[in-house]
Amino acid sequence: MLPYKTINEAETALNGTLTYAETLWFNYSANKSDFILYCHNIIFLYVVFTLIPLPLVVVELLGAAKIARYKIQPKVRLSFAEIMSCYKAVIKLFFLVVGPLQLVSYPAYKFIGIRTGLQLPSKWEILMQLTVYLVVEDYTNYWLHRLLHSKWGYENIHKVHHEYTAPIGFAAPYSHWSEILILGFPAFLGPAMVPGHITTFLLWMVLRHIEAIETHSGYDFPWTPTKYIPFYGGAEYHDYHHYVGGQSHSNFASVFTYCDYIYGTDKGYRYQKKVAKLKENSSSNGQQGLKID
Repeated sequence: MLPYKTINEAETALNGTLTYAETLWFNYSANKSDFILYCHNIIFLYVVFTLIPLPLVVVELLGAAKIARYKIQPKVRLSFAEIMSCYKAVIKLFFLVVGPLQLVSYPAYKFIGIRTGLQLPSKWEILMQLTVYLVVEDYTNYWLHRLLHSKWGYENIHKVHHEYTAPIGFAAPYSHWSEILILGFPAFLGPAMVPGHITTFLLWMVLRHIEAIETHSGYDFPWTPTKYIPFYGGAEYHDYHHYVGGQSHSNFASVFTYCDYIYGTDKGYRYQKKVAKLKENSSSNGQQGLKID
């Protein structure tokens, strides 16, 4: 809760005029406790994982030809009942595990020093902190994900997530309850190391959720903006990990591909790509030969 009752009082205390964004934040947060502001993370979680996957779910059900050609595993199509079963399982997991976990983790959030007041962070501060969060989460998630692919980890925990060999957006958080705790830790590690404003924290969580949905979407669109991010894995990269399933020791990366490359856990994927390219070139050369004849 902000310690100011009016905008004039805030501007006097800060010795400056509030920006438009700070005025909006004041009007929204002035009478809300820090706990209520922190709980917005739970609301965003439900909203993001309900709305963001919907367009491609509709495409999946309608089988729209113009979009369906970008489906990575075109032979696999889920029914409405199967999609809803996945969504219900995820919402149940949110209600029973993620929501309560968010509530009980509030003291930790306060302890690491995430602030809610004025002034708001600059664009550069937000960008730098998000970069740190992304790199820390990606590297930590890589090793925890590899650990979950050990024999015990996979059989007792991670195989639930791999029930979807051709993933959909709703399946991004579909997992064993303990996996939520294990792979949720890296997302909080960055903010704990470099605490910032709660608006940056909430933005980070929303972006991380959207990224997880995108990589589990099952579609590889050539116009996806993330294709312009260096070393970004994306849907096609992570889809291979699900396609191989329990035997997969490849493509563990959460976001970027550099860990897989450095530690040699993308060799299967790169070999598969090489074979596919050779087949494509062979087929193309064959078609050209037929035209010449």
